[in-house]
Amino acid sequence: MSAAKVALITGAGSGIGRAVAIKLAGAGYSVVLAGRRLDELEKTKAALCTNGGQALVLATDVTDQASVKAAFAKTRDTFGRLDVLFNNAGTFAAGTPLEDIALEDWKRVVDVNLTGAFLCAQEAIRLMKAQSPKGGRIINNGSISAAAPRPLSAPYTATKHAITGLTKSISLDGRVHNIACSQIDIGNAATDFTARMASGILQANGDTIVEPRMDVAHVADAVLYMANLPLDANVQFMTLMATAMPFIGRG
Repeated sequence: MSAAKVALITGAGSGIGRAVAIKLAGAGYSVVLAGRRLDELEKTKAALCTNGGQALVLATDVTDQASVKAAFAKTRDTFGRLDVLFNNAGTFAAGTPLEDIALEDWKRVVDVNLTGAFLCAQEAIRLMKAQSPKGGRIINNGSISAAAPRPLSAPYTATKHAITGLTKSISLDGRVHNIACSQIDIGNAATDFTARMASGILQANGDTIVEPRMDVAHVADAVLYMANLPLDANVQFMTLMATAMPFIGRG
């Protein structure tokens, strides 16, 4: 893998984003670590630089267009190009009956999960169209919830269904520019985001059960595989999940 390949990862300060950043850096990518928590981004940088990786840390709010534009401009100015965007930043709202969800909670989840992914994809496409050689790859972090909801999760589920539409639109509109777009739908990777599953989480039948989780390293391996494909090949959708978790039938 040539060190000239450049990847930008949003939500790189923890969990899946951190694991993917470390994996890509170890495979020879120069990585841009984007996220809101500068202290956590620096921890990611320290972890990957221990293995000889190169990283640029950028405090970035994916919900703010000016912040996103600045991050991609700095990436261009530092590395000259962008080969991979991993649209990973995400959040969720507390489990609440749909009729009781506060508008501000709905908007917060939509802003991060959907608008943030759109803004980052928009800037990535602009950069990838203009660079030479032209093109690149956008990998969106969907979710098992892009196919089947959990109880009391309307904001998160709606945004992840929408990510599927965004992935398909980028795939279609990006063809002419040699831009590939794919989506990885992840189920129960062992991160802080899924920690509550280890102590029990609400099911559709009203029971609370402990759900199996899988090592987040498997997600990093999968994203690296997708990122390393030549631009004339693409994994359009990948579902990667803990084998025994409730998904098929959600039970």
